[in-house]
Amino acid sequence: MRLKIMPLKKSFSVHRVPLILFLCQLMSALEVPLDQLENLVQPPTITRQSPKDYIIDPRENIEIQCEAKGKPPPSFSWTRNGTHFDIDKDPLVKMLPNSGTLVISITIEGKAETYEGVYQCTARNERGAAISNNIIIRPSRSPLWTKEKLEQITILKGQSLVLPCRPPLGLPPPIIFWMDNSFQRLPQSERVSQGLNGDLYFSNVLPEDTREDYVCYARFNHTQTIQQKQPISVKVHSMDELNDTITANLSDSEFYGAKSYIERPPKLLSPEGRTSHKEELRENVLSLECIAEGLPTPSITWTKEDGELPINRTSYTNFRKTLNINLVSEADSGKYKCTARNPLGFVEHTISVTVKAAPYWITAPKNLVLSPGEDGTLICRANGNPKPKISWLTNGVPIEMAPDDPSRKIDGDTILFSDVQESSSAVYQCNASNEYGYLLANAFVNVLAEPPRILTDANLHYQVITDRPAMLDCAFFGSPIPTFKWFKGTKGSVLQENTYIFHDNGTLEIPVAQKDSAGTYTCVVRNKLGMAKNDVHLEIKDPTRIIKHPEYKVVQRGGKVSFECKVKHDPTLIATLTWLKDNGELPNDGRFSIDNDHLVIMNISDEDDATYTCVANTSLDIVSASAVLRVVDRPNPPFDLELTSLLERSVQLSWIPGDENNSPITDFIIEYEDSLHEPGIWHHHSDVPGTQTTAELKLSPYVKYSFRVIAVNSIGRSLPSEVSEYYMTKAAEPEENPTAVEGIGSEPDNLVITWQPLKGFDSNGPGLQYKVSWRQKDGDDEWTSVVVANVSKYIVSGTPTFVPYLVKVQALNDVGFAPEPVIIIGHSGEDLPMVAPSNVHVNVVNSTLAEVHWEPVPPKSIRGHLKGYRIYYWKVKNSSKRNKRHVEKKILTFNGNKTHGMLPGLEPFSHYMLNVRVVNGKGEGPASVDRVFNTPEGVPSAPLFLKIVNPTLDSLTLEWDPPSHPNGILTAYTLKFQPINSTHELGPLVDIKIPANMTSLILRNLSYNTRYKFYFYAQTSAGSGSQITEEAVTTVDEAMASRQVDIATQGWFIGLMCAVALLILILLIVCFIRRNKGGKYPVKEKEDAHADPEIQPMKEDDGTFGEYSDAEDHKPSKKGSRTPSDRTVKKEDSDDSLVDYGEGVNGQFNEDGSFIGQYSGKKEKEPAEGNESSEAPSPVNAMNSFV
Repeated sequence: MRLKIMPLKKSFSVHRVPLILFLCQLMSALEVPLDQLENLVQPPTITRQSPKDYIIDPRENIEIQCEAKGKPPPSFSWTRNGTHFDIDKDPLVKMLPNSGTLVISITIEGKAETYEGVYQCTARNERGAAISNNIIIRPSRSPLWTKEKLEQITILKGQSLVLPCRPPLGLPPPIIFWMDNSFQRLPQSERVSQGLNGDLYFSNVLPEDTREDYVCYARFNHTQTIQQKQPISVKVHSMDELNDTITANLSDSEFYGAKSYIERPPKLLSPEGRTSHKEELRENVLSLECIAEGLPTPSITWTKEDGELPINRTSYTNFRKTLNINLVSEADSGKYKCTARNPLGFVEHTISVTVKAAPYWITAPKNLVLSPGEDGTLICRANGNPKPKISWLTNGVPIEMAPDDPSRKIDGDTILFSDVQESSSAVYQCNASNEYGYLLANAFVNVLAEPPRILTDANLHYQVITDRPAMLDCAFFGSPIPTFKWFKGTKGSVLQENTYIFHDNGTLEIPVAQKDSAGTYTCVVRNKLGMAKNDVHLEIKDPTRIIKHPEYKVVQRGGKVSFECKVKHDPTLIATLTWLKDNGELPNDGRFSIDNDHLVIMNISDEDDATYTCVANTSLDIVSASAVLRVVDRPNPPFDLELTSLLERSVQLSWIPGDENNSPITDFIIEYEDSLHEPGIWHHHSDVPGTQTTAELKLSPYVKYSFRVIAVNSIGRSLPSEVSEYYMTKAAEPEENPTAVEGIGSEPDNLVITWQPLKGFDSNGPGLQYKVSWRQKDGDDEWTSVVVANVSKYIVSGTPTFVPYLVKVQALNDVGFAPEPVIIIGHSGEDLPMVAPSNVHVNVVNSTLAEVHWEPVPPKSIRGHLKGYRIYYWKVKNSSKRNKRHVEKKILTFNGNKTHGMLPGLEPFSHYMLNVRVVNGKGEGPASVDRVFNTPEGVPSAPLFLKIVNPTLDSLTLEWDPPSHPNGILTAYTLKFQPINSTHELGPLVDIKIPANMTSLILRNLSYNTRYKFYFYAQTSAGSGSQITEEAVTTVDEAMASRQVDIATQGWFIGLMCAVALLILILLIVCFIRRNKGGKYPVKEKEDAHADPEIQPMKEDDGTFGEYSDAEDHKPSKKGSRTPSDRTVKKEDSDDSLVDYGEGVNGQFNEDGSFIGQYSGKKEKEPAEGNESSEAPSPVNAMNSFV
């Protein structure tokens, strides 16, 4: 049987154990775990060695590396140039302890050249010998340039030129570059470039190529030295210079190239001819070069015949003159064509490429660990171009010269082993070589007999996140190779492959671990020499999750931002939360603070614009979430303002936008300053889109312009840019005339002409003036004109009264006149109307409404703009009343040329007078003859009060006052009453007619201790008025009645009545304030409140109510409601006088008589007409009424 060592895999546990990797990093050999298995022998293995071609620095000690391992530890020996190298005889050479590395000390004495040669190391123990590669030691060289005398190169403009470098041969070859004496690299281009050989090529020369210090440098990296060639001087002449300087002793042959400066097709400078050949080794970089001369400068292109250039491995350098293909293989062999082309023609060159190959491994031999009696195979397969030769060695000796071993058989690149024994252990070397190099590999055969051993620590604890793979290690060793099985639990059965994955190294993989995967697992390994087992424990943890991700933020510079990152994790694990900025640490800045799961950044600046990541990690997993912070702000101001295309009436303004601060610029605002007329004041000129950085600006004449630009984005406006240069436009005649021209007289004999003057910006030139012209509209007069300056008004005196005039105002300056102005119509001053309206008559519609008609006055007598007609009307009172109070006149104005109007709100059963006047802009004309009219009777208002006094067992006494507004002659009173039982049900209604001259009534034969409800109202010939109601109760006996009267004298009752009086006073004050604030009430609401059946809205096309106002200028009186403190109910005045509705100066009415404005005037209440409120009854009477 073959013996196989199973390599350990890295554990997924937090309790990680250092395990030995079985794949050697340097030698790719399978190892036996020597550090873990005692008494286990192993042949030597080379672990480190110096490179095959080892170029050393001759100024330093030479160190030739050779490291190996094995058990027992190997010993080392060296050969030099094929013979034994006795290091003990050379005092400058020593071998490092426990190593085969040689150190040759040449820094003090000795020379590196003495130790040039081919070295090989051998590592040997009782199981065999391993050898190193042949290591060729060569000291680096950096020779100097040979001295040479370089003449100046003189050349005509346009010719080609090659400056040779030809560096000395060094080891390794130097790096070439061209510089000047100041160690500045010479500029290269498509026209001038350095070839792969180090020469400097000019496709054509120009005068600026003239210089005296073209210097080629060679840098030898190994020794860190730079060698310099002698400077080359180049002088470029033009044909004109040549004609001026040519002399009899100067011939064209003395010029480089000796050709005229003419345009010409391309010609190759390198490589020469039409074809060439190139060989390259596999996996190197293939570099092909084509450099051409010509005028104009040719361009180079590359193609491959019968194929495409490999896209991913192809690159161009030296301005596409060099084609590079990385990692070439045999497939890259073929023909490559370069083409040099200019407008005059082209030239082609074909390079045949052959890719050769030093030997490379197909199958390198691997170490074999076998048990006695087993079979095995060593395979050594390599390829190359040409095909490499395979040869075998054993323990460093050609296998043909080694002792015979019956267990092995050689078959070309394979060695077959059968029935091996412990004596079959050895180290075999395979050598594959061709003309381009060789490969050498060591592989041992180690014959061992070992029982199984488990190398993984016992009782390891693994912790794995749910839904992730779990890898349970069971690294083992044995010879023959043991078999292994896995069990779960103390009595578990063998785990099967349908759920689990078993790796060759013994590792058990659970592809998707779940909660029920937790538990104890047992690994059992066996071979014919024994058995071993080991327990491991698996815990399943909940994954760490970010349940609240940070979100994308856009914040203005100087602001504050907070990112939130909430994490949920397994409670048995410890989670840490870390914040990163652009995958690096947060700045050490006090503006950054972390509060639990929040990252807060204060006073944000542009440097904070980044991606912020919260990283949550436990010992088992790590999760992260990122969000971008975009710092925005208003744009930076534009700069570099420039004025171009300066014309008389336009200019082009250009600018460079400032930083948009992460918010795209949407607009640019262009402003201008007129420092000639309005210095320091900036005006808006125009807006342009944010993608535009130039603008064609229209200009006005005679303005000293300067401009600035403001950028706008979604955050706001930038600061203004710096001011542009000044630009003064030429003067021109005005383009505009004054606006708002009017002609209105202020007196009957003048005409005042006014206008809005032009601004200085619109003057278009110096000497701004105005030509004011006027003439009568209906006359044949010529225009009268006057020129004025620095004013906006002109008064024409001596005009007839109210005559239409044609008026115009034209602007002019020192250059000329503005266009012809617009003519407007004005009027000279107005005077009071001369004639009163005639034929005034009145039609009484109902008791509160009348219609007035009149004839209009002649238009000429108005002497102004007709404003309308005004009606003065007043109520006529008897002589005794007139002595007490002045007559109250009311006014209604009807706008326009009206011939009739409605008078609302009249008092019924009243005597009125009125007159009509015409109104113009100057005032009122004379009054018409007074006209008299009477209003018919109306229904009365409610009685002023009703009170019930002296209640007895079967009688009640009723007292009342007549209505405050009888609105006619009272004809009778009507009293209705009905009993109310204890359940508030009403009994039969009794109706009594009472003469109009009575003010009290005793009702007898009533039921005792009974509540009655009374309804009481007055009547005229027009009908019944509003009713007043009251309730009262008859008494139980006479004693109770007297006690009810006596109770009014008690102190507590007097106190109660005072409190009630105070409350009523407060209510009166509130009503008074609300009435003042209200100010105006619609007539319709007032009429509805009085329920006057005779006042109905009218809709007539010719019955327009006009304005209403007092004739006298005095303040109106305020009237508040008054509520008796006893049970007496006092009805509000029902007088429909307009004074009841407010205190305004004028009132407007529509033609249908509805009120649209406000009433005005002082309301005068006279006791004779019942308009004064009665005094409140005494508290005693109030109490009686309750009983």
